[in-house]
Amino acid sequence: MGEQHEGNFDGDLLSPISELGFVRFLLADLHDDLDGKTARFRQLTDLSGALGSSGTMLPGAYTTSAAWREARTSFVQGNFVATVMLCQGLAEHVLAAHLEMLMDDDPLPPKISFVETLRRCRERSVISEEDAADMRRLMALRNPLSHFRTIDDPATLMQRVLQTSESPDSHLLRDATFAISMAIRLLALPAFRLDSTE
Repeated sequence: MGEQHEGNFDGDLLSPISELGFVRFLLADLHDDLDGKTARFRQLTDLSGALGSSGTMLPGAYTTSAAWREARTSFVQGNFVATVMLCQGLAEHVLAAHLEMLMDDDPLPPKISFVETLRRCRERSVISEEDAADMRRLMALRNPLSHFRTIDDPATLMQRVLQTSESPDSHLLRDATFAISMAIRLLALPAFRLDSTE
């Protein structure tokens, strides 16, 4: 960081905040909702017990690895919209990459819809019908966050709040909890879990 001299800033062009100022912001951010962050971290740790004893395979290379890492961080930090979107993207990439690795007689098109990916995974018994139904539910949670809907659309967060009289934060926490649970459930499936042979 640059130094300030007599009211002039000769370092960063974009921010007059000193390093100490940034540290104060970071500490305040770490402190906010500390109990909630701790509870979500414990929840994530408990859920992750379903993964293989040696972890899990992440077909899809860096994209899926980054999505998995960022989904976990987002959930713990309370970034619930991001958690939903990342988990659905993770599921889409993991399943499609798995299908591509099978190299069977039905190659994937250059772009494949999530619905088609789910259909093909069901045909090959990669996922159960219950898994597919819950993946479609995850997609239904993600779509109104990714794509504009008018305010009267029943899938929007605003309509859900009005219909239930629950806070937006309550809905988003529930959605994010479902999303991260689904991501872990997916990665714990026999096609992806890695168990030690000892």
